[in-house]
Amino acid sequence: MKCDVLILPGLWNSGPRHWQTLWHERNPHWRRAAHRDWTNPHCDEWVAELDAAIADCQGAPILVAHSLGCMLVAHWALSGSPLKVAGAFLVAPSDVEAATYPADLNCWAPIPLQPLPFPSVVVASANDPFASLDRTGAFAGAWGSRLVEIGDAGHLNADSGHGDWPEGLRLLEQFCDEVSST
Repeated sequence: MKCDVLILPGLWNSGPRHWQTLWHERNPHWRRAAHRDWTNPHCDEWVAELDAAIADCQGAPILVAHSLGCMLVAHWALSGSPLKVAGAFLVAPSDVEAATYPADLNCWAPIPLQPLPFPSVVVASANDPFASLDRTGAFAGAWGSRLVEIGDAGHLNADSGHGDWPEGLRLLEQFCDEVSST
């Protein structure tokens, strides 16, 4: 796979059994965003930290985001940053506007619903507890992303049985090939 990758975990970072962590361990040349506070994420702070992480990349990276990391990508895209990314692979975006989402994270609402200025894919589960399939489909449509529905897969994390997640890696490789051929 010939892509520079920047991994963007969501709330609480991705633990040792999460596919983002496992993929990064196998691909140590990939980068991973670092945030000062993984427990109490403030949107503006995370956007600035993402901008710094992108600036540290050699070229335009593919952003590989999970959960709240997907919302980070949408907010960063509207930030006016002059930095470029090659694309975004967005997995299980959390619906931060849902009544069930933690109220102390309301700085992430409203969800940006403008087209992303780069190619993107949204990978969605039919039974994600953090966003309905209809909502995730609406995000993908608004962002101009290709939607990939993979059935009942929970939140696509280690807790839902997607530790190494080889299917996801194949989807990422396919997306990188598509982006690099344009």
